[in-house]
Amino acid sequence: MLVINFPEPAFRMKKDNAKELLFDPLRKKWLLITPEEWVRQNFVQYLVQVMNYPSSLIALEKEIWLGELKKRFDVLVYNKDHRPWMIVECKGPDIKLNDGTLQQALRYNISVPADYLVITNGQYSFAWQKKEGQLHNIDELPAWENKS
Repeated sequence: MLVINFPEPAFRMKKDNAKELLFDPLRKKWLLITPEEWVRQNFVQYLVQVMNYPSSLIALEKEIWLGELKKRFDVLVYNKDHRPWMIVECKGPDIKLNDGTLQQALRYNISVPADYLVITNGQYSFAWQKKEGQLHNIDELPAWENKS
């Protein structure tokens, strides 16, 4: 399991017709705060502020095709060559992480092959590195300098 020490949230927030909204600086738009969105935003801030991953190489909720199904990944980090490097699947804090969560990330990995897979619900986070067609559990995210 990964130990993630999230930075103190410094989100721009507002209310609109009793709905709480959060400004996403990567997508440059206001979003409804859902439990999953809260986890996604905090995890991205961890990647950018703590791990020093460049925000310019992070994509959020982009559509991909899995066969004939249209799906959306939560977070994709690209390497310096703009190739997929890490897929992060986010769930709300009350959603238990299980094999189904990992299988979802693995399905996305078919269309968007990446070296690292992460699943998180904000309370618990797990990560794997793909090497030679095998998944290897890792205890910490790779430093940005170490990526290919």
